[in-house]
Amino acid sequence: MSAADSTYDVIVIGAGPVGENVADRAHRGGLSVCIVEKHLVGGECSHYACVPSKALLRPVHLTHASRRVRGIVPARLDPAGVLARRDDKTGGGDDAGGVEWLSSVGIDLVRGEGRLAGERSVRVDMTGNGNGATERNLSARHAVVLAVGTTAGLAPIDGLRAAQPWTNREATTSATVPGRLAVLGGGVVGAEMAQAYRGLGATVTLIHRGERLLERAEAFAGDLVAGGLRADGVDVRLRTNATKVDRADDGTVTIELDDGSVVQADEVLAALGRRPATGELGLETVGLEPGGYVDVDDTLQATGVEAGWLYATGDVNGRNLLTHMGKYQGRVCGDVIAARAAGEPIDAPSYAALADRIGAPQVVFTDPEVAAVGYTAAAAREKGFEVDVVDVDMGSAAGAGLLADDYVGAARLVVDRQRRVVLGATFVGQDTAEMLHAATIAVVGEVPIDRLWHAVPAFPTVSEVWLRLLESYGL
Repeated sequence: MSAADSTYDVIVIGAGPVGENVADRAHRGGLSVCIVEKHLVGGECSHYACVPSKALLRPVHLTHASRRVRGIVPARLDPAGVLARRDDKTGGGDDAGGVEWLSSVGIDLVRGEGRLAGERSVRVDMTGNGNGATERNLSARHAVVLAVGTTAGLAPIDGLRAAQPWTNREATTSATVPGRLAVLGGGVVGAEMAQAYRGLGATVTLIHRGERLLERAEAFAGDLVAGGLRADGVDVRLRTNATKVDRADDGTVTIELDDGSVVQADEVLAALGRRPATGELGLETVGLEPGGYVDVDDTLQATGVEAGWLYATGDVNGRNLLTHMGKYQGRVCGDVIAARAAGEPIDAPSYAALADRIGAPQVVFTDPEVAAVGYTAAAAREKGFEVDVVDVDMGSAAGAGLLADDYVGAARLVVDRQRRVVLGATFVGQDTAEMLHAATIAVVGEVPIDRLWHAVPAFPTVSEVWLRLLESYGL
């Protein structure tokens, strides 16, 4: 059967954090909103990525920290307890809380797989939703927003797909800890999950084809993270490619490497990047190419679609594959749609996703943590800036030595030589994540270095590293 057609002011496809933010802001602007979700409200971040991965990592970090202060009996992990706490933080695959929130604020939820079906039109496949309906047709008065995110990519390695590798979803939801885990890829997911499972007791081998881990970060960040992983007992193999993967009948995974060596494991995690989830989204019905990122302008409006009714927020547009940046885009997008619907001008800065251009902060929750915002030194030079680079040892801040004996870490500022403002900052070390927002404000606000000199850090805190950086710059 087919349910009667329904019309809303705004239809959002994807009920992850990004879609939720779009829907909330548009609804606050006085518009009727429907959100379509084929799986779990809360999306990848809440159930399979940010939240569960950090729930796994936090206990590992605490055990490490307990070893760095003399006079403390080091903590020990309880793997079963860690997994149970993770399930508590994610709801164990239950999205009832998210569904309740949508209902409480007046946003309608349609369960099913949504795809574009022409201008301002969305067709929802509801097969298997349990209520007897198989299809529902929705139309939008003002806007359709794509917030479907990305899916894990699998490199064309012989036998990899047939070996049924873990992706981030299996890694963050596994009910057991494998005895041996092989990780393919040295980006954020690979590094974080290698450390989490090593901390939980697995023997871990990380295989990465690049020169260093975290290749988009400053080089010293990847080097320090590799050192941290090796100190934990992770076998980190750089400049190494997997050429073949095979899973035997008994479940053992054998990975052949291009240096002639072989790694055997009980599970293999493919942490080899992401691809936009647009292959089955119906983009061809509105003149766009399926399978790729959806190009948007700074108001998140899709380019190349007439009448300006289609928007794309979060990972699906490829601007910044970070949950917090997607949520930021969602807030901008919802406000823009509401303003346009009301005939209001949208020339205020709040109606453009300006932070995407430079002020995207990111934390890699390894130990040591990597907290970075803005340009790396190399990226700033590629953009044509004349830069000064300031490096200091994180341990030069008195607070670092009090936080952890023999604190290991490094900090860098990238400064625009002409304007004397901070273009980028990177902090690597224990508990650097909470230092990042100060740097984000400095970068996004383009605060002059001479003014930053008067932002006095409290003593004795790790943030005193700012003083050391500014002193090294010559202030």
